Amino acid sequence: MLGRLSEALRTAVSKFLGAPVADERAVKELIRDVQRALLQGDVNVELVLALTKKIEDVALRTKPPPGFSRRELALKAVYEELINLLGGRPSELKLDPNKLNIIMMVGIQGSGKTTSAAKLALFLKRRGYKPVLVCADNYRPAAYEQLVQLGSKVGVPVIGGDRSKNPVEIAREGIEKAKRLGANVVIVDTAGRHKDEGGLMEEMKQMAEAIHPDEVMLVIDATIGQQAKVQAEAFHKTVKVGSIFLTKLDGAARGGGALSAVVATGASIKFIGLGEEVDEIQVFDPKRFVSLLLGMGDLEALVEKIKEAEVRPERKTVEAMLTGKFTLKDMLEQLEGLRRMGPLRKLFELIPGLSLKLPPDVAKIAEEKMEKWAAALKSMTKEEMERPEIINKSRIRRIARGSGVDPKEVKELLDQFNTMKKMLRQIVRRGRKLSFLGGLGA
Repeated sequence: MLGRLSEALRTAVSKFLGAPVADERAVKELIRDVQRALLQGDVNVELVLALTKKIEDVALRTKPPPGFSRRELALKAVYEELINLLGGRPSELKLDPNKLNIIMMVGIQGSGKTTSAAKLALFLKRRGYKPVLVCADNYRPAAYEQLVQLGSKVGVPVIGGDRSKNPVEIAREGIEKAKRLGANVVIVDTAGRHKDEGGLMEEMKQMAEAIHPDEVMLVIDATIGQQAKVQAEAFHKTVKVGSIFLTKLDGAARGGGALSAVVATGASIKFIGLGEEVDEIQVFDPKRFVSLLLGMGDLEALVEKIKEAEVRPERKTVEAMLTGKFTLKDMLEQLEGLRRMGPLRKLFELIPGLSLKLPPDVAKIAEEKMEKWAAALKSMTKEEMERPEIINKSRIRRIARGSGVDPKEVKELLDQFNTMKKMLRQIVRRGRKLSFLGGLGA
């Protein structure tokens, strides 16, 4: 999820954990590896030197407390200094539900500003606010149409679209319309493309003076490296940026340049975008972020994800498991529930230590297998799903043709099902209770 910066930091931690002795030499090697990872991730040189100096002071010049080793002390120092670099704790977006709150989104074209505006609208809507989106971008073709499409997806009204008016007028009038609609949050999506940078900054200044935003939120593409620092400083000097929305933190994002930018401006990161979908937004939590960055996992986020996806076996499924009547239909329901939780690679990253131990392609292979198994199950008849013992070679070939998978993958699915069923029977015979029965009200 966090790309090359994360991969390099995880490698450094894993190498240090594997060292026979956590002596001064091993600690200094860890510090050099962390420095190299941060510099390659576009983190500012001065920041890197200052951060690693603090790590060295703690790891080598501090006596470990009772019960802790030098190794644990060094890792704790890396973890805590990275958190301090990012502000220490989550920074809230402070809104008053009893008044109209104006959020002005700024950033250059291509940073993901329009999508981020829609993500933020959905995030606030789910928390009881009444947001409205205003398109104040007259430069990018189809900017209004894109926002309307996104607004429709998240169920939030969109105002704008009159290209005969200048962006400042559109923003001012949009806010008045939002008041009449009973909104308590207006998210203004501004231009990112302009004939020149000076003109863009002047427009941002005029708009801020006209609409008096409660929050100026800078949207930064996490993949652009040191250029992020330049952008952040330019916008901050013009409109006093209050918070940061980091986008494109999935895939091969390096992230370090954006981190340098937010530290350099003094503005806090409040949200991160993890993908293209409108619900892929998270409140930025430095502890969580650094845990994921270092491969330590985030169990709290995993629990939240499970709750959101409502992945919980129904009572009839549990009873079927315990009585040996578990069918292929029940197996399909569990597969679908797991897939609703999102990509497996993202789930693996939330489990402490797992991403350090598993080869990088494991999640991809598992995901592909789940897709094929689900397709094969959907290609079966009702009778086959309820009585898998009737599935012979000719039925396997038919199921494979209907689902577009290889017959050996259908056979593998059936073998896996029979193994699960056998294991469940053994558990019941030994009188063990399944761990997920708690909370089902047996």
